Amino acid sequence: MAQIATGSSDDALDLVQDAMFKLVEKYSDRPEQQWRPLFYRILQSRINDWYRRNQVRNRHRIFLNSHNEDGEDPIQTAKDESHHTPEAEFQAEQGMQELQLALEKLPLRQQQAFLLRAWEGLNVKQTAQAMSCAEGSVKTHYSRAIHSLREQLSEHWP
Repeated sequence: MAQIATGSSDDALDLVQDAMFKLVEKYSDRPEQQWRPLFYRILQSRINDWYRRNQVRNRHRIFLNSHNEDGEDPIQTAKDESHHTPEAEFQAEQGMQELQLALEKLPLRQQQAFLLRAWEGLNVKQTAQAMSCAEGSVKTHYSRAIHSLREQLSEHWP
């Protein structure tokens, strides 16, 4: 979630680490079943703060490309043991790139609702707690995100 929101794995890791520290620092005495929604609420707050800070910074300087990947990624260079054909791998990679681009185009609240519900597996109530909004708002944001993604990705996932 943080990587899609920030566009930078380094910034995303910093946000997640900061959220984890805050969770332990402030909420370690809470019951374990409350930790997951609390963590995502803290993470969403950190992502919003990151957006605000970058907006202020970018007013006074030219935006530089944050996707600086000079070194090799060990995951990308690892040997594939699944024996997929190059064509199938290419199609899957294209589909995932299109999905990421489509997710980045979504409004922030729709992006958050989709990622929390579909990828993180939170239910509506937990998602509402994490996003600090009503359950009905979660349903609306999630539905709009699904419809938008289906429209944008219909050629990759019918």
